[in-house]
Amino acid sequence: MERKDKEAEEMYMEDSRPNETEVDEKLERPDYEAEIIEIVRSNLSAAEMKDRLEDYHENDIAAALENMTASERKQLYHLMDSDMLSDIFEYVDEEEAAEYLKDLDVKETADIILHMDADKAVDLLRQQDKEKRNALIALLDDESRRDIALIASFDEDEIGSRMTTNYVVIKSNLTIKQAMHSMIQQAADNDNISKIYVTDEDDIFYGAIDLTDLIIARQGTSLESLIVTSYPYVYGHELIDDCIEDIKEYSEDSITILDKEKHIIGVITSQDTIQVVDDEMGEDYARLAGLTAEEDLKEPLFESMKKRMPWLIVLLVLGLLVSSVVGVFEGVMSELTMIVAFQSLILDMSGNAGTQSLAVTIRVLMDENLTGGQKAGLVFKEMKVGFFNGLLLGLISFLFIGLYIYFIKARTLLFSFAVSACIGLALLLAMMISSCTGTVIPMFFHKIKVDPAVASGPLITTVNDLVAVITYYGLAWIMLLNVLHIVE
Repeated sequence: MERKDKEAEEMYMEDSRPNETEVDEKLERPDYEAEIIEIVRSNLSAAEMKDRLEDYHENDIAAALENMTASERKQLYHLMDSDMLSDIFEYVDEEEAAEYLKDLDVKETADIILHMDADKAVDLLRQQDKEKRNALIALLDDESRRDIALIASFDEDEIGSRMTTNYVVIKSNLTIKQAMHSMIQQAADNDNISKIYVTDEDDIFYGAIDLTDLIIARQGTSLESLIVTSYPYVYGHELIDDCIEDIKEYSEDSITILDKEKHIIGVITSQDTIQVVDDEMGEDYARLAGLTAEEDLKEPLFESMKKRMPWLIVLLVLGLLVSSVVGVFEGVMSELTMIVAFQSLILDMSGNAGTQSLAVTIRVLMDENLTGGQKAGLVFKEMKVGFFNGLLLGLISFLFIGLYIYFIKARTLLFSFAVSACIGLALLLAMMISSCTGTVIPMFFHKIKVDPAVASGPLITTVNDLVAVITYYGLAWIMLLNVLHIVE
């Protein structure tokens, strides 16, 4: 009976499990970009075309622009009002947006910029030449010019440069009814209303209210009871690197940006935070690759070369140093030619261990509250990891390389395992030392107020090549030639 029940259960599970075709059908997603382009290229009337396009998200329309011709984009622009076009262009990279907007005259472009959030408008204006930028700014209203000037006043590495002035603020001495009325009035021009910010009589930041709490509050409830007075904030002139981790940890829809007098000057939204983190990761990744900045596919040849050349020159000098050190051990290599074949093994594993420690260290150093003891603990931990990884890999190398030399190269048992022991020991030491340098070097950069990502992968790898060469050939000279007196 139990067997029949089990068989029935297995049959049910088999029948209920979707086959590959069903899974593919469920995972299939519509190609909105292709649909949008098809609509634009159709023979529909302008009214029908606009009505159809309004069913799509602005991000999908923005993505479709790339595959349209200039005349098709113009047709799209004339179908939509400035408000909707501004929403679309907020999803377009600023460089591409500047290129697309060449299809419009200055007044039409100014109308779009006027409806954009100030931070996005600043990014777009920076892509224009000075003459056109001044012409566009002149066509904006006073409030837009003031907001744009405020955001543009911050350096690009300051958090204020990423804020938006799209937020709602009320006074702390209002009633619930008055607060609702004020919020509704401001919501016509500011759609970031999930958090409502509160100031006191002197316009000093006082706290924030969740929109849901305000909506469900009863008439007799005091506004004060809804205000979170400990709501997080940052100052506009704080460096992005210094405050982005704090912003991420709060996981709020938006965080307040204040000036030195604690007046609200803007907010940074969760969408802005994602973009900032993405940009910072891109910059760090570029530095880890030995670049001074990020590159894109459309970047001119000379610009790409200029970004890569500084680090390449540094690495060339270090490479020459490594080569000169190798030259010091010419005598060892002439008497033990076989060990040269395993040099790349030591160099590669040493570089890999150092790069892994570098990645861990840079991530840990994002915490500005690390104590000296914690940093020392990190160095010790990485050295310990490098030691035990090196020990395991060294033992594997000792065994397999020894057998390889003995059976394939037909050398004596002593020679085979003496060489493999030297390789295994060199691997252990090189990986342990490289883990140490991969941790200490970024800490040094961080200590002298230089971005630790500058201690890039190529730099660490080259430094560790030097360590590995000295360790490997130094051990061979001491252990094989001077202690065991082994020569080929």
